[in-house]
Amino acid sequence: MEAGPLIVTALFGPGDDGWLQQLRREHYPAALNRVPAHLTLFRQLPPSLEGELSARLGRATAAAPPKAAVVDIMDMGEGTALRVDSPALEAIRDDLAEAFHGLLTPQDQTGWRPHVTIQNKVERSEAQRLQKALRARFEPRPLAIRALASWRYRGGPWEPLKTHPFRK
Repeated sequence: MEAGPLIVTALFGPGDDGWLQQLRREHYPAALNRVPAHLTLFRQLPPSLEGELSARLGRATAAAPPKAAVVDIMDMGEGTALRVDSPALEAIRDDLAEAFHGLLTPQDQTGWRPHVTIQNKVERSEAQRLQKALRARFEPRPLAIRALASWRYRGGPWEPLKTHPFRK
């Protein structure tokens, strides 16, 4: 089987992982919900980077977890996401992007907007209803980031490759 592209995500701490997964289960179309709630750093790195990526993620997670917070509701057109603010995680992503310069797809080269998608590929009116409901009770909150993970894209589901936990 041909090696698929690599994906890099941040994984959430136990307290935050649960409510994010629940929101995704409740609002993401079930037939399309093939992966858990996640915060993507890179969507499509070349498979040839697997070894180097693992080494770089290992070095990046040798420190304490980055502070992060869910700070807003994002309108994704036909979906809804939670906007995440984390200057420390953004610095890690910037370092990786610089290391892989020239190998990034146009989508991974553009400005990074960290978010957790909880709804996608729905009617615009449905997305707007969810956004209105979430905004009515929204309060910014801390978000625990426990690790960085690499995955291989397999045409829908993702194959887990390696998890790199941050030091506590």
